[in-house]
Amino acid sequence: MALNVVVMAAGKGTRMKSALPKVLHRIGGRSLLQHVLDAASGLGAAHTVVITGHGAEQVEAAIAGSGASAVRQLPQLGTGHAIQQVVPVLADANPVTLILNGDVPLIRTETAAALVAACAGTQLALLTITLADASGYGRIVRSAGGAAVLGIVEHKDATPAQRAIGEIYTGIMAAPTAWLKRAVMALKNDNAQREYYLTDIVAMAVADGMPVVASATPSETEVLGVNSPLQLADLERRHQRTQAEALMEAGVRLRDPARFDQRGSLQCGADVEIDVNCIFEGRVRLADGVRIGAHCVLRDADIGASAVIHPFSHIDGAVVGEGALVGPFARLRPGAVLGAEVHIGNFVEVKNATLAAGAKANHLAYLGDATVGERVNFGAGSITANYDGANKHRTVIGADAHIGSNCVLVAPVVIGEGATVGGGSTVSKDAPAGQLTVARARQATITAWKRPKKAPKG
Repeated sequence: MALNVVVMAAGKGTRMKSALPKVLHRIGGRSLLQHVLDAASGLGAAHTVVITGHGAEQVEAAIAGSGASAVRQLPQLGTGHAIQQVVPVLADANPVTLILNGDVPLIRTETAAALVAACAGTQLALLTITLADASGYGRIVRSAGGAAVLGIVEHKDATPAQRAIGEIYTGIMAAPTAWLKRAVMALKNDNAQREYYLTDIVAMAVADGMPVVASATPSETEVLGVNSPLQLADLERRHQRTQAEALMEAGVRLRDPARFDQRGSLQCGADVEIDVNCIFEGRVRLADGVRIGAHCVLRDADIGASAVIHPFSHIDGAVVGEGALVGPFARLRPGAVLGAEVHIGNFVEVKNATLAAGAKANHLAYLGDATVGERVNFGAGSITANYDGANKHRTVIGADAHIGSNCVLVAPVVIGEGATVGGGSTVSKDAPAGQLTVARARQATITAWKRPKKAPKG
């Protein structure tokens, strides 16, 4: 069924106490608004429009390229007033209009689809949930038999009997498009706040003889809104728990699902183990048998089968080969590509460099803009000096070369296959294959030298 989707995202979010518009705050690495748009995208809507207001420029920039259009609500005079602003762009050819909230981020596509189906272009459908404690919420008032919805009563206006009702309105609805356009334009603002309330159309539907139905969800999490940093943090943990449970149901072994953060997409093979306090951002793939140690951060990374990432390692834009060992306290920056069985040890940084199978840099090293051959051993404290102050240059190290400790390889430079560079060398010219290259000053002792002394005080 052809569908309009309207996302209300004009509010200021005063309780967030932030210069950032409320709907642009993030859960799981995506903005609240993006979560809603992602859920709506699964519905195949013919038209999606976002109502902006506070911070409109920022919000509209954030949705650029999403396929959604924007309509501004200035000033903000209530939820009904917001829908009045989109009336000119709602096509009657799309018989259902679904209204979502940009600060209710965890609504599921399946729940929204069920609400649209309940509307069917002929009924006003309200998304509801039954709570053990419904204090403060508008109650759903039904007919004697319970089949028909008669209206919504706000908590402050409810009788004791009505306050005993547990079913509440979530703020999400689907309505016949042509009828919705007429109804919202007939709304009045004769209330203390002088605002136009969208919920008033429920009474209009009853008066018009239009059926009002409720589509219930059992999940409180997907209808919770964000109005404060406390609520944002609560939904973050709920969202992370949902993601963690999905991974564990697929066979991933999380040491503690309460200490896990997925802020992008995470694809895992069989027998993957993830320790506590790890963060996954962007697109991350963990192949079969990968083990991730505690306190690691992986962003846009591809980790090969049986690789081990030891604790406190940071991997960003890198590829790690099968059986490789990384860390602890290692950093792989964008463009790092490790072959099979490569070892990158503690306090080693790799950037825009490829290391072929079996290469090792086990301690306190930097490999930047380098091509490293198979089975190379790169010593502790050694670096590639790849930047001359204006341009980056590449270092090439042939297979089976051995770089001693505390060496500086001044790029561009080539170290031949099987070459050995003696410890403490600064190499600025190519080192021939199979030979020892030493580039350091001869040791000397100055017998007459004396250490300077501080002048006595006073």
